[in-house]
Amino acid sequence: MRQQSAWSVYYALLPVNTTTIALTLLLGILAVSTRWGLGEATVASIVAMLGFNYFFMPPVLQFTIQDPQNWVALLAFLVTAVTASQLSTSARRRAAEAESRRVEMERLYALVQAMMMGGNARRTIREFINRVVQEFGCDGAAFYYRPTEEILRSGPESSPVSDHDLLAAAEIDDVSIDPVRSRATAPVRLGGRAMGSLALVGSLPSEHTIKAIVYLVAITIEKARALEDASHAEAARQSEVLKSALLDALAHDIKTPLTSIKAAVTSLLTNSPGGERELLTIINEEADRLNDLSAEMIAMARIEAGKLHLEKQPVSAAEMISDVLSEFAAALQDRRVSLHVPKTLPPAEADREFVEQVVKQFLENALKYSPPGSPLTVSAGMQGGRIVIGVADHGPGIEENERSHIFDKFFRGRRHRFDTKGTGMGLAIAKGIVEAHGGKIWVESEPGEGAAFYFSLPVSGGRES
Repeated sequence: MRQQSAWSVYYALLPVNTTTIALTLLLGILAVSTRWGLGEATVASIVAMLGFNYFFMPPVLQFTIQDPQNWVALLAFLVTAVTASQLSTSARRRAAEAESRRVEMERLYALVQAMMMGGNARRTIREFINRVVQEFGCDGAAFYYRPTEEILRSGPESSPVSDHDLLAAAEIDDVSIDPVRSRATAPVRLGGRAMGSLALVGSLPSEHTIKAIVYLVAITIEKARALEDASHAEAARQSEVLKSALLDALAHDIKTPLTSIKAAVTSLLTNSPGGERELLTIINEEADRLNDLSAEMIAMARIEAGKLHLEKQPVSAAEMISDVLSEFAAALQDRRVSLHVPKTLPPAEADREFVEQVVKQFLENALKYSPPGSPLTVSAGMQGGRIVIGVADHGPGIEENERSHIFDKFFRGRRHRFDTKGTGMGLAIAKGIVEAHGGKIWVESEPGEGAAFYFSLPVSGGRES
């Protein structure tokens, strides 16, 4: 050993003092510690202390010490040697840990790069567990995906982890490492939401790296799900745009011949005898009905395509309501209409033609679904800084389970869907018009006590009462 060489050289050839000898032995011990570790360095320290005593401390060539001060020197030498060995060993261990972390970080980085382009969630998980096995040198990996209750494995090497182990791991709060069985399980969560669990078998990375892998797989799955949802949403949007375009084109194709039919029937009605007049009247009424239907289809298509172009200007609610009531004068002649519109009501910021269409829809519904001769109430006022216009009737009302769907496209109440004419698009169109103005539309009703429909509009110039 190096100590024996130093003893023989210093003892036989070189006349040096004990301090030089002690430093030389200490350097040798540090070399042993760096090369082999703490255990070997400790043994070397003891051997060096005994050799130093035997060869260089009086009485020479004896394991005895005459001067008590030499005991202190020997103890200090031993402590220094052991401490230096421990520091050297600790430095080696930390260097090894740093190197191990560097390698793991490189593997995590490679894993992130590999998972940047993800498809659907299932394919992403399959690719992920295979990449984990490849990058970290594990024997196998398994994943439990809770949303679909599916268990995916990298291969038969993952069989030491049972399905039950994976299900149980999804319920725990932290990583569980079993070094004896060389396996680790961890729950996979994102934002407190459980997504499943991950298991690794064989050569395991550190606990911190396992946690990083778990977070990475959670983010990767969520990203894949978000991309999948976005793809579905875009497909649905494209489908809706196509449907609206087809509906718009169809409505226009219907409206063109209807205009010709209407003109011809109107001309014939003025010059036809009584028998033919009745048939022509039926044709005329049905042409009007088809014309209204095509107008509703065009309006619905424009609303769904976001092509409802509004020409907003200050509009008097009282004037709008008065014009609509005048247009409905014939239909309202057997009804008592209560009108509640304050004279001090400020103008609304709206497209007059479209807003009148909403009021007409409310009146048509009230006439259609309330008993003949029953009174109606038309009102306008300020509420929450907005102008609110409403039409109330004394009909049978709307059932509670139908109120939340009353403004849905093509929805019609259970009691009236067969005995009352309509397409179910009127209120949906009214809702689209009101929301395009930045307002709200709602219904208040109790079965047997009638229904009241309301919508709100912004005040012109942002004024509030």
